[in-house]
Amino acid sequence: MLAQPAVGSQIVDPADALRRIAYLLERDRAESYKVRAFRHAAASISALERDELSQMAKNGRLRDLPGVGETTARAVTEALDGEVPSYLKVLESQPSMALDPEVEEFLRQLRGDCHSHSDWSDGGSPIEEMAQAARDLGHDYIALTDHSPRLTVAHGLDRERLLQQLDVLAEINRRLAPFTVLTGIEVDILEDGSLDQDDDLLARLDVVVASVHSKLKMDRDQMTKRMVAAIENPHTDILGHCTGRIIVGRGRAPSSFDAQEVFGTCVRTGTAVEINSRPERRDPPEPLLQQAVSVGCLFSVDTDAHAPGQLEWQILGAEQALEAGVQIDKVVNSWAMDRLLDWTSTHALNRSPR
Repeated sequence: MLAQPAVGSQIVDPADALRRIAYLLERDRAESYKVRAFRHAAASISALERDELSQMAKNGRLRDLPGVGETTARAVTEALDGEVPSYLKVLESQPSMALDPEVEEFLRQLRGDCHSHSDWSDGGSPIEEMAQAARDLGHDYIALTDHSPRLTVAHGLDRERLLQQLDVLAEINRRLAPFTVLTGIEVDILEDGSLDQDDDLLARLDVVVASVHSKLKMDRDQMTKRMVAAIENPHTDILGHCTGRIIVGRGRAPSSFDAQEVFGTCVRTGTAVEINSRPERRDPPEPLLQQAVSVGCLFSVDTDAHAPGQLEWQILGAEQALEAGVQIDKVVNSWAMDRLLDWTSTHALNRSPR
């Protein structure tokens, strides 16, 4: 987690306090505009020295800064006075979710997260903030899997931007070592089952999550062929949120496909089935997850996080995995990074078209 100021400490960094508030709001599924307000305010005050910020607070001019409103200005003032902001105290005092000992142990054994997004596509935070939050949670690695170009609504990465991102990741990994941001992508499965990025680029990535984002109501047989083709692609490592369902608000019905054939293909090719931990997804549904377990699939318990606080949602996937009887050694992100990378680089050899 991000730095957490202690109650009664003499020096509370105002920007850290604002970022911590944003993190907790993300974790607790608050409205996105609230999160953005605190993150924008943190970015705005970070450029100022503490003395300059204190003078502005003394003169009542904090709200002259871009993105600083009444609530964020109050939090900054309290932090400058050496107090933990009252807003942060309230959030920190909320009772945390009580963990079943089995869930806690399962969660403890997860070494990383293989599905996350940054502000390069539709995430809300820079890559390094996502990485630092994952590291602070105790992870050894996180895979950055921003969207591919077809998903324009999510500002997907075309070839040029993906290449630029790889250079940025190399520099971030030098700074954060031994923690590692694995290179990756959440690539769209197109209607014919092909993947929405150039093969030579996919071959360079550490982790490729392949997901259906369009034509979710496709005929069952056609959807099955589409998914099987994608799973058989030598670059696919993880089948992302396989039904595409949404279970909150107006919701979205799950896609229909032959689960026996799709999961059987995953077993044959060594492809992992994602257990997507996002509260609005919880995908696959329990009956399908149990079916995937029964045929011997590998799994990846991922958050699909679009903000640092959402990385804590992995608990939901851990609960779902345990309820379905998933064995921890079948979960690829419980593996050490070297084992994970050996798997992503070699399991493609198992792919042989029927």
